[in-house]
Amino acid sequence: MIAAGIPLEGASDHGVSESLYLRDPEGNGVELYCDRPLQMWPRTADGGLAMYTRRFDLKGLLDES
Repeated sequence: MIAAGIPLEGASDHGVSESLYLRDPEGNGVELYCDRPLQMWPRTADGGLAMYTRRFDLKGLLDES
C-alpha cells in the first residue's frame, strides 16, 4: 500500500483481529483484516469474549517486515 501510494483512512486493533481501512478507486470503503489465532483472543474472567477497539500499531507491523 505504501509503494502504491494508497492512503489509509484508519487502522484498528480489535483484540481478535487487526484491521486497515482504505478506499478503492471508486471511493468504496474497504477493510483489510487478519484474525489472530483463537488462543490469543482476549477473554473476560468468566471466559467470555472481550473484544475492544484500540489504535493499531502500524509502526510495529512495518518493523516486523
